[in-house]
Amino acid sequence: GKALEASYTGKVVLKTEDNITTDHILPAGAKLLPYRSNVPFYSNYCFINVDKDFPSRCKEQGGGVIVGGANYGQGSSREHAAWAIFDYGFRVVVSSFFADIFKNNALNNGLLPVQVSEPFLEKIFAAIAADPQARFEVDLPNQTFTILSTGEQASFDIDGYKKECLLNGYDDVDYL
Repeated sequence: GKALEASYTGKVVLKTEDNITTDHILPAGAKLLPYRSNVPFYSNYCFINVDKDFPSRCKEQGGGVIVGGANYGQGSSREHAAWAIFDYGFRVVVSSFFADIFKNNALNNGLLPVQVSEPFLEKIFAAIAADPQARFEVDLPNQTFTILSTGEQASFDIDGYKKECLLNGYDDVDYL
């Protein structure tokens, strides 16, 4: 696997509303089913029903940060949702609440779900509204998320084992 940078700085490439499902992240259906093992192909449909320009914009920029409203990743256990986001170069998704299955799939696939409080999420949204190019920093060793334009910072929790795996690029088998 690929290790997550200890300190990751990026701008928000996509801001979503509340209740984003795995179907919003990566649509299901017969059209894509034959390609389910072809992650680069499948990724071309990532967030296509939320923001039709997302795939092309991401290919140009090579990742960044996704900020979602509450209840991010609810729905099916489709691991492809985390794979597709990771395939586009994203390493961080921020929300005030993640569905457990998505959170676990993200962590198992090198994607860091940063959970912040509702008030801090509103500060992130305000920073994005003030400057769509606003940049943010995630410091995994210190477990902090910083809004660079204001210096405001929030802590986030992560399981110690998963933190070590992300920092070293390990999956469960590599760790053993």
